[in-house]
Amino acid sequence: MNKATTPNGNKLSAFFCNIFGHKYIVSKKVTHHIKEYKCAHCKMQVTTDVNGNLSKLTPELQEINDTLEDIFNKRHRALTTSQHQKVA
Repeated sequence: MNKATTPNGNKLSAFFCNIFGHKYIVSKKVTHHIKEYKCAHCKMQVTTDVNGNLSKLTPELQEINDTLEDIFNKRHRALTTSQHQKVA
C-alpha cells in the first residue's frame, strides 16, 4: 500500500501539525545563536533569522547559513588555536 506524501512528509503528519503545531528539533547548529530546525512530524525545515524569529528554510537562507557556518568555524578555530599558543 502506497502512502500519500507531501514534499515535507506524509499528509497525516501535516494534518497533525496544522491542528497541534510543529514539534521542531535542532537539525544543525550554524552558530551559537543561529540554528536550523526540522519538524519531527511533517519534516518542515526552518531557521532562525537575524531577529531570532523562525523563518522557512529557503535555498537562499540555506546558502547563507552554510557560508555563515564556514566563517564561524574558521574564526572559532583561529581563536582556539591562539588561546592554546598563549597557554604553552
